[in-house]
Amino acid sequence: METGSPGGPPPEDETLAHLMLAHRLDSAALTRARAQARAWGMTIQETLVADGALSPRDWAGAVAAVSGLPLADLVATPCDETLLDHAERDFYLGHGVIPWRRDEDGGVVLAAVRPREPEALEWATRMFPGVPIRWAVTAKFDILWTLQHVYDHLADLAAREALYLRTPELSAKVVFTPPQVIFAAIMASLLLLGLWIAPVPTLIAGSALVTVFYLLSFCFRFLLTWVGARHDVGIAVHDHEIEALKPEELPTYTVLVPMYREKEVLPILVHSIRRLDYPRAKLDVKLVLEQDDEETIEAAKALHAEGIFEIIRVPTSLPKTKPKACNYALHFARGELCVVFDAEDMPEPDQLKKAVALFKRSGPEVACVQARLNYFNRRENFLTRMFTLEYSNWFDYLLPGLHILRVPIPLGGTSNHFRTQVLRDLGAWDPYNVTEDADLGVRLTQAGYEVAVVNSTTFEEANGVLRSWINQRSRWIKGYMQTWLVHMRRPVQLYSRLGHVGFWGFQFFVGFPVLTALLNPLLWMTTAATLIWGSAAIDRFFPAPIIYLAIFNLVVGNAMYVYLTMVAAAKRGWFMLMPWALLAPAYWVLHSVAAYKALWQLLLRPHYWEKTQHGTSIATQEALAAIANPGSGR
Repeated sequence: METGSPGGPPPEDETLAHLMLAHRLDSAALTRARAQARAWGMTIQETLVADGALSPRDWAGAVAAVSGLPLADLVATPCDETLLDHAERDFYLGHGVIPWRRDEDGGVVLAAVRPREPEALEWATRMFPGVPIRWAVTAKFDILWTLQHVYDHLADLAAREALYLRTPELSAKVVFTPPQVIFAAIMASLLLLGLWIAPVPTLIAGSALVTVFYLLSFCFRFLLTWVGARHDVGIAVHDHEIEALKPEELPTYTVLVPMYREKEVLPILVHSIRRLDYPRAKLDVKLVLEQDDEETIEAAKALHAEGIFEIIRVPTSLPKTKPKACNYALHFARGELCVVFDAEDMPEPDQLKKAVALFKRSGPEVACVQARLNYFNRRENFLTRMFTLEYSNWFDYLLPGLHILRVPIPLGGTSNHFRTQVLRDLGAWDPYNVTEDADLGVRLTQAGYEVAVVNSTTFEEANGVLRSWINQRSRWIKGYMQTWLVHMRRPVQLYSRLGHVGFWGFQFFVGFPVLTALLNPLLWMTTAATLIWGSAAIDRFFPAPIIYLAIFNLVVGNAMYVYLTMVAAAKRGWFMLMPWALLAPAYWVLHSVAAYKALWQLLLRPHYWEKTQHGTSIATQEALAAIANPGSGR
């Protein structure tokens, strides 16, 4: 029963007239909002807020003034928590309504963005049968703040432990399971026993195994490149498909942007979101910030960005990782689809529409669309050039090859587009895995879903600072170690779900590259010993067939790597980068340094997130200057 509410929700025109008379809205912004509302199938309120012409608080104040309903400031006067029901949290968020307080006569006052919305009326009657219902007006940010404030402990607990509690065998919270420890102990014991009883045959067997392993790795890499080169870079979405999308039918899209101590690159993020060719009122942008990162939170507030940008404060808890932050923010996502971007990312403007078009023409088995990644500061120094060459080969050849062969695709850390409900059903990201994207790609495949690669690129900042590069790469390698350990806990089940090609593809693409980085220094030392003391020093351990294979790997295999890297650069027209591929061996040395650091951290600090330092590039500084001074001619 609804009683005692003065007036009803005012007609939209009355609210707009009030805003114009109060000089909170000008006619040009209103004309633009009306056109957008018609084109996008949204309300004028939503388009005005999305365009930045009004803040959510401006609109709420005008509705309250015209209707005579009270204005509820849920920060200054918080909700009566005894009225809240955790099970209804999604309804509160999705419909912009929440129980606020009780009146003296026992009635309940509901604070709503849109008072007396039919669905909210029906819900209120069901939730509070026989109780007088009254209404107040509030802003969407007040409801978001309330839900974070009231349910932060539960949401944080779910973000940290939901996957582990549901399927502990798929969580990296436990690094080594007892069977894995026993297996490793048995293998180490057999190796030591062999070295004690028959050292020469044991070392010969070891050298043969390593040599064959390298040969197979080279062959698999070549196969992926050959298959990937015969197909388009990704599943092509053409212009006519984008043009056929009706704006009013496009789904709400949640954009998650996890950040930590990155206030410097916030303007790049906001600029990139504004450039997206997508109805702005259908964007649900979450700036996912750590609660103790006050500098970035204050910098985000100071931007006074449009109402599509929402700050999600992640409670301080361990593990303090990007996947945990994304899991927490996912509780507040309103979009049917969602994507993860890093703070310094510059996605191509039509990327969201391409993802929508690809999801639309794909079956429900396609749960994720991965855009390509590359770098805007590729010519800055040795590291940025090598990073760019590496990623060009990765996204232009290797990932398409994995897709065609149906090998699990280790997702990139950004520009992954998901069906939101599938992501939630799967348990989202593993907060204990420091390369959560690679793990999620494998879990999607194990669950019977597919990952598609789309022909759209996100440009980001390549790490050009040596120490920061080592930290970032060691985290990635540690995450690959975690991913391999997690999914090899049940190798028979993994084999049955992935099949022969998928299983061995997982070994060669996730497990073996890590092992290669760890073994390379041993092989380099062996080569150096041969050059210094002659082949007689190692002849006993490398019979002729093994030597021939080793020389083949050294010459042909490494030359192939260098050549394929050159081809990837040429395909994008970056001919000035091609000669730098000859320096790949120096880059591999850095990989091995990072691999041994990763191994050390896996044993001692498995869940520690080594933060990547962003905003150091000259190109980033130039981009920030251009955004700050758009008329400077940069």
